[in-house]
Amino acid sequence: LAVGWGSGAVAAWATSPGGCELVQSTMDCTGRWLSSVPGNLRGDTEELLLDDNTIQVLGDASLLSYHQLRRLSLTKNRLELIKPGAFLSSQGLHVLSLADNLLFTNYSLTAAALSALPALRTLDLAGNRLTEDMVSVLVWNLSSLESLSVARNVIMRLDSSVFTNLTQLLELNLEKNYIFEIDQAFEGLQRLQRLNIAYNCLPCVVEFGLTQLRVLNVSNNVIEWFLALESDDLFELEVLDLSHNRLLFFPVLPRQSKLHSLLLKDNEMSFYQRLPNGTSLVDVTVQFLLIDGNSTNITTVSLWDEICHSNLSSLRLLDMSQNRVWYLPEGFLAQMPSLTHLKLNQNCLEMFHLTEGDPLAMLMELDLSQNQLAELGAEVGAGDVLPNLQLFNLSTNRLQALPPGVFAYTRKITTVDLSHNRVDLCPQPAVAGEAESPPCVDIRGVKTLTHLSLADCGLRGLGGHPFQGTSLMHLDLSDNHWALSGDLGWLQDLVLTLQVLSLRNTSLSSTAVDFSAFNSLVRLDLSGNSLTVFPTSLGVLKLLSLDLRDNCLPALPPDVARMPLGKSLREVYLSRNPYNCCTLGWWDSLQRVEGLHVPDGQEVTCSYASRILSPRALPEPVLWSCRWQTADLALLYLVLALPTCLTLLVAFAVIFLMLKQKLLKMVKSRCGVSSPY
Repeated sequence: LAVGWGSGAVAAWATSPGGCELVQSTMDCTGRWLSSVPGNLRGDTEELLLDDNTIQVLGDASLLSYHQLRRLSLTKNRLELIKPGAFLSSQGLHVLSLADNLLFTNYSLTAAALSALPALRTLDLAGNRLTEDMVSVLVWNLSSLESLSVARNVIMRLDSSVFTNLTQLLELNLEKNYIFEIDQAFEGLQRLQRLNIAYNCLPCVVEFGLTQLRVLNVSNNVIEWFLALESDDLFELEVLDLSHNRLLFFPVLPRQSKLHSLLLKDNEMSFYQRLPNGTSLVDVTVQFLLIDGNSTNITTVSLWDEICHSNLSSLRLLDMSQNRVWYLPEGFLAQMPSLTHLKLNQNCLEMFHLTEGDPLAMLMELDLSQNQLAELGAEVGAGDVLPNLQLFNLSTNRLQALPPGVFAYTRKITTVDLSHNRVDLCPQPAVAGEAESPPCVDIRGVKTLTHLSLADCGLRGLGGHPFQGTSLMHLDLSDNHWALSGDLGWLQDLVLTLQVLSLRNTSLSSTAVDFSAFNSLVRLDLSGNSLTVFPTSLGVLKLLSLDLRDNCLPALPPDVARMPLGKSLREVYLSRNPYNCCTLGWWDSLQRVEGLHVPDGQEVTCSYASRILSPRALPEPVLWSCRWQTADLALLYLVLALPTCLTLLVAFAVIFLMLKQKLLKMVKSRCGVSSPY
């Protein structure tokens, strides 16, 4: 329902008088601190944008020069008054936005100005502190309107007098008001197709009979009941949004409609055909007492059987997440043969049945996460079970296994989330003394499966070939503390396909783990482990993203930037490791790698003499101390020995000169040679 602006044309911007910018026939004067409409702009302007200025009054002569104006936006000004003659020279105006102004102050005079616009199609009056009576006056003579927004005002009650003359209206936006009652306000809007009443205070919707409406948004109210009119007329309704309300029961929908999206997220719904204690309520009904003036109408509705009277054969999306559903009535889903997306997450389901020849043959996404499922029932035979299912989310339940062969006939399954359950993968190693192997999930041979999450499943000592026959690209094994025992041989079937691998918080400490065979890996998460040495096998990989946070690494290899890994990396996480401040050569080299981003670079620290410092700004004394600590020992010994050697050499020379004559005489006497003197 938002009003769109801009012609979408691609052209160079040119500066016009008043600091405005022109592109083709659109003049943009946004945010120019204008207190009035510039009068020296091009006369052939078709679109004029005056948003974010300080205009208070639109006078009779404000638009006198713009006879071809078709779209005008005055959003976020201080507009209090539009004089009655302001639009007399711009009667071809189609789109007018007056949102976020102060039109409540002189609304009657502004209404007179608007009545001079016979071609107006779209009007935005949002955020003007308007009451329902003010709105009625403002739109009284706008019979040409097709789209109207009065969102973010102070409307509280609507009746048939507010929108009486808007016979051409297609879209109406009433969101974020204070509406608590609607009394036949829309019955005269025979062409209305889209109605938005979200973020109001409606307690219920009863006798809903807008057969021409296609989209109805009544989310974020306090609705407890939704009752459609008992009629066999065909409703054009395609989208119904009742999310974020207080619905107690499944809504009573029109018997005949074109509904394809039903949004019921975040309500208080349940079914009451039977209760958890075994009590049956098949024949129990509820009576609605509707009081209208002096007349009283009692409507009797079965708590769940009424659902069967609605034709839901065209429904494709059903979102019932975040409710209190603990079971589904028998035959409930059978009414929805076209369903492609079913969201039942965050409920209280204890059991869910998949049957061969199920009416959910078109289902592509099934979300059963965050329930209390202890068992997934399935009648698996030679037929297909959910043959078109692509995404299956079972995370955060109490499952220990899945029915054997449940994926055998899901021919298009790509994503399975089993995280936060207590499951193991087949094959399980035989345990001495046990006749049968413990329950497990068998995904071997599921060729279409590309994404699998097994986070926090309590996996223990994987072995064999649990992924044989699959083409997994994304695998999450995080938070499985006992999954990695020994090497990664059990992943050998994925070396050609695996691109994303998460081993976060898996107690990984062995540097003998060899990743070198995983040439297709682009993202690897090793955070939250106990690595004390950088795994050398990572150096040959061409990863784009590497996460090494929360380990025990004192340093990375000095030549990491020159490795294939360093040349390919575009993102690396390094924080919360006990790096040595005196061995940060690797850090400096990584900083020089073009295109490498360290998102947690501000959190990276190093330690020096019990001090925690940032490698980005090491104090000069620390740098000097580190240079001495990391200097070449041979060079250090040479520097220390050189003064001693020089001292000895000088001493020897002095002694030699002092004893020179005595030594010569001694030598000559012994050799019998006559002295020249």
